[in-house]
Amino acid sequence: MIEVNNLVGGYDGVEILKGINLTLEKGRILAVMGQSGCGKTTFLRHLIGLERPMQGSIRINDLELASMDAGQYTGFCRSVGVLFQNGALFNSMTIGDNVAFPLREHTRLAEPVIDIMVKMKLDQVELRDVQHLLPSELSGGMRRRAALARALIMDPEMLILDEPTTGLDPIIAAGIDELILHIRDAYQATVVIVAHDIASCMRVADEVAIFHEGKVLQSGSPEDVQSSSNPFVRRFFRREPEKIESHESLF
Repeated sequence: MIEVNNLVGGYDGVEILKGINLTLEKGRILAVMGQSGCGKTTFLRHLIGLERPMQGSIRINDLELASMDAGQYTGFCRSVGVLFQNGALFNSMTIGDNVAFPLREHTRLAEPVIDIMVKMKLDQVELRDVQHLLPSELSGGMRRRAALARALIMDPEMLILDEPTTGLDPIIAAGIDELILHIRDAYQATVVIVAHDIASCMRVADEVAIFHEGKVLQSGSPEDVQSSSNPFVRRFFRREPEKIESHESLF
């Protein structure tokens, strides 16, 4: 479903992504991992068309993203669900209105139909009777689930999850992981996750890509990547800090 070829991209002429090559088949889960500042979020922005490549291409279902006309891109956007970092719910809206927002923006469905669909999506993420509550009245894990329900409301073919378990306690995070697997199987959706949570990614990912300084340093199955002989990848999974040769290097 996704084919990224020699992707070079960044902002204001500054290269951040330096030749990314990745492929992901339909119904698979890819976890993109790496240190802060390595290009993960920039990659996501290119993957959903918010930034245009400086070089290379991104093909989604055999259509090149940068070459889509307005109608094709609108259709593409409707086929993608995004869980933003920390949920990004509208604080002034109820949970029900948050989840209904894409339907009201992009469809002409009657309100009774929208209400039914909102209840169904909230039920799928194991949230019930919360439509009338504000985001501030929910726990962190419940807000993340509500944001996931909003990402699912248009029945997407592709799901983008930015740090879905960051800041959650281990039990709640494990529940989100199980939910991601359930949704992938129920929707046959292709899922791209950007995360720092190693344990979470190893639980859910079919494939892992380790980013480092704008490049894919290692990719493959979770087992293959974890057994890598690359020094940086080994340190990353062992959570070892980078060694400083001398104090002089700090000044």
